[in-house]
Amino acid sequence: MNQAVVIFDKVSKSYPFYTHMTAGLKKFIFTLPSSLKELKSKSFEALRDVSFEVYKGETFGIVGKNGAGKSTILGLIAGVIKPTKGRVIVRGKVSPLLELGAGFHKDLTGRENIVLNGVLMGMTRKEVMKKMDSIIEFSELGDFIDQPLRTYSSGMVARLAFSIVAHLDPDILLIDEVLAVGDLSFQRKCLKKMEEFKQKGITIILVSHSVEDIKKVCDRVMWIENHTVYKIGKPHEVMEEYVFTKGLPEPKMML
Repeated sequence: MNQAVVIFDKVSKSYPFYTHMTAGLKKFIFTLPSSLKELKSKSFEALRDVSFEVYKGETFGIVGKNGAGKSTILGLIAGVIKPTKGRVIVRGKVSPLLELGAGFHKDLTGRENIVLNGVLMGMTRKEVMKKMDSIIEFSELGDFIDQPLRTYSSGMVARLAFSIVAHLDPDILLIDEVLAVGDLSFQRKCLKKMEEFKQKGITIILVSHSVEDIKKVCDRVMWIENHTVYKIGKPHEVMEEYVFTKGLPEPKMML
């Protein structure tokens, strides 16, 4: 059996749920013990008792409705948040593409943002400069590469973000919805690059609402429902039930 590079062992994640002091500050202070207890007892459970493993070299999809906990799982793997309960074990260098434009500065040019984001993702400045021409060519942004990011559309930002990721050398790559943005030809280009990552033995964890992307590139898929694991299995099996349960239209193949 392949080595598990990501392990979730009975992981839960909760966030404090703050409410307005509708009764006023004076009452809050004079009933401090009970008020603090009430505040402490209120929380939002983003994940509940989640356990799964991702193996070296596999592409692992995560699906579920908005707010189910998918992005929280990626955040825990990336190490940007910590679990409230349970254990998260990650073996290897993680490169996250978690949010469109995260780490970018809107007043810098595309070229300058390549340097900034590349360094944030673990490359040295020398490595970024060596790969600069290739990153720009992959992005297909042309003369816009020297324009401020605030002039970019969301699709152009997605092109730039994925182009940087395409030139990284991670052990584990996290991708959150970025393939849903941009034109069809660039989406195909991204999927082709992901296939190249797979051939290199890089582990990919992909969050997507695209049934066809999940079925096309993933080896296994996990369905998150109500903040916990509902099902893990082969993409065609899980997604068939997912589409039926959610009443989604049948996916169309990319040509």
